[in-house]
Amino acid sequence: MTIRPLLRHCAALLLLSTFAPAFAGDQDGDGRARGCARQFELAQRMDMESFRDYDAETFRAVHDERAVTIFASGHKFVGVDAIMTALASHFANREAQWTWTELYRVVDGCNSAFILYETVYEIPRIGFRQHAYTGVTYSHDGHRWLAIADQGTALP
Repeated sequence: MTIRPLLRHCAALLLLSTFAPAFAGDQDGDGRARGCARQFELAQRMDMESFRDYDAETFRAVHDERAVTIFASGHKFVGVDAIMTALASHFANREAQWTWTELYRVVDGCNSAFILYETVYEIPRIGFRQHAYTGVTYSHDGHRWLAIADQGTALP
């Protein structure tokens, strides 16, 4: 990774941690919910882009320690350490192509959020292509949004 994208991710992480209390501290409920929605937009983008850009450090930072991932193959990994181990080759090999299209989103104030994506994960060198629905659930810990569950369902 070049220095510019790394600095951009560091700045985004700093924004998430620094301004989260300000978002949560708005006096009215609507203002607080809008702040959390803006903060959520940044967090989910960091989640998807860090995976696409092979940025393991940022990817890990936007996941709860207790997170669970279920691959479209059915393999399940519980805890961020297990998830990072399962994805180690993705981050190390830096050859997979990851694309996503958001299909559905629900943000419940500063509590929880869910996004359904249509995704494609490809490794052209070996002819691998996986088309899936990927649902990601996020939780707000009072300061920032963290991915807590990720599940893929293979599509034809």
